[in-house]
Amino acid sequence: MASQRNVVLAMDGSNHSMYAFDWYLENIHKAHDHVIIVHCPEYHAVMQAPMVLADVTAVSEIMAEEEKKIKALLNNFGEKLRSAGIGGKVKSVGGQPGEVVVRVAEEEGASLIITGTRGNGTIRRTLMGSVSDFIVHHSHVPVLVCRRKAHAHEH
Repeated sequence: MASQRNVVLAMDGSNHSMYAFDWYLENIHKAHDHVIIVHCPEYHAVMQAPMVLADVTAVSEIMAEEEKKIKALLNNFGEKLRSAGIGGKVKSVGGQPGEVVVRVAEEEGASLIITGTRGNGTIRRTLMGSVSDFIVHHSHVPVLVCRRKAHAHEH
């Protein structure tokens, strides 16, 4: 019997991370893999709200709505594992996404990290950095960065 391989898959719900999941499944998945999907929740509505929000009720409602969206996304990730017949789990961990993915990979004894990339241009990547760049430079295990082929309307 083959031994279990722990694979960390960084997913944010974007088309890029869904592509990475599908690429993993079609190209390198092994029957005994244990996949840990790692998600770092981002509270978009709270971050985009005007800073004058002093109404605790309004802030609580926004947070509750964000939590609902995140829970639905996590359930979606779990369903993707189940429907593909893959053993594993979904972890939602707060923090800087790159740091979280590297830390979870270490904690889970992962032998591989898989991540998508948004394909930002060189200037934007230089100014902002990227999660995939961080993971590549800080991981102690191999990292597979799945890049989608650019479509004619993408730059």
